[in-house]
Amino acid sequence: MSDLGTDFARITREEARLIILKALGAQTNESLSSSMLEPVLSQFGINQPRAWVHQQLDYLETMDAVTLIVAGTVKVATLTETGRRHLDRHAAIEGVKRPSRAGA
Repeated sequence: MSDLGTDFARITREEARLIILKALGAQTNESLSSSMLEPVLSQFGINQPRAWVHQQLDYLETMDAVTLIVAGTVKVATLTETGRRHLDRHAAIEGVKRPSRAGA
């Protein structure tokens, strides 16, 4: 039997990663800094420090969903083709919540 706290933490991470990808996809240049992503996540009730956001960005980079550039104390993430394919439901990235179907 799984631990409820562990499940909640995993679900939160997976949800946050999808929110990050969607936020990047909504930008003209498909890029945002970690400091810009913190308030985006907060809108969805995910209030975590920048270090936690960086961990999610690092995970997304290992899954080839984003590229990262370190700029001082922030990381700038840019959506990759793999990340876009996940958002478009043409591929699935492990550890990232699947987006809803359009109109669902």
